[in-house]
Amino acid sequence: MTKRGNQPDATVKERFMRRAIELAYAGMEGGHGGPFGAVVVRDGEVVGEGHNRVLSTNDPTAHAEVTAIRDASARLGRFDLADCEIYVNGVPCPMCMAAVYWSRIRKLYYASRAGQQEPQPPSRKVRFHAVADRNDPSLAQHPGGAITSPVSRSNAQIPA
Repeated sequence: MTKRGNQPDATVKERFMRRAIELAYAGMEGGHGGPFGAVVVRDGEVVGEGHNRVLSTNDPTAHAEVTAIRDASARLGRFDLADCEIYVNGVPCPMCMAAVYWSRIRKLYYASRAGQQEPQPPSRKVRFHAVADRNDPSLAQHPGGAITSPVSRSNAQIPA
């Protein structure tokens, strides 16, 4: 993986975001739930994947981020994912932001359109940003590339 310091390059970030988007489409096509997908990455490797499964499981907490975090925790045998990052194709809801926080994931990337408040059709272009970096108290947003996602929402940040 090409890196600058500890940061994966834009191509690597885009690959993980595209995988989150693929998972979102798969979940929608399977009738599992809303158009959301997520991947948890550690040292450049996917260690957890998930998509929204609220409808297929009748579990209101089975959001993409939560299912990906559960998958990563099961695969790694631990709840502490401080050495991981998560890529999501939409802005996480408050429950998912809390799951990211409590799993100690160090960085969150999500897809959105600048200033957008509501979900848009799959053909819209989105941008992805890093919004949660436990090593950066400013939680600065770092723009990535433009890609297509089934959902995109406005930018958001989580508290440190």
